[in-house]
Amino acid sequence: MTADPEHPVVRGEVAELRRRLDVAHATVEGCMTLLSHRAEQTAKELDDLSTRVIALEHTRWPLRAVAVVTAVGALAVAVWQALGR
Repeated sequence: MTADPEHPVVRGEVAELRRRLDVAHATVEGCMTLLSHRAEQTAKELDDLSTRVIALEHTRWPLRAVAVVTAVGALAVAVWQALGR
C-alpha cells in the first residue's frame, strides 16, 4: 500500500463541502419555514379582512334606498308647505 499524500486533503475538502451543504440546507429549510408561516399569516389576515368587508356590506345602506327616502321626505315637506299656506 502506498500512502497518498493528497488523500487527507481530499477528505478535508469533502468534509468542508458536506458542512457547506448542511449549512445551505438548513438555510433553505429556515427560509421555507418562514415563507410558509408568512403565507399562513397572510391567509388568516385575508380571511379576517373578507369577514370585515362582508359585515360592512351587510350594514351599509344602498344608495338607491337613501335617494328614495330623501326624495320622499322632500316631497312630503313640499306638499306640507304647499297645503299649509
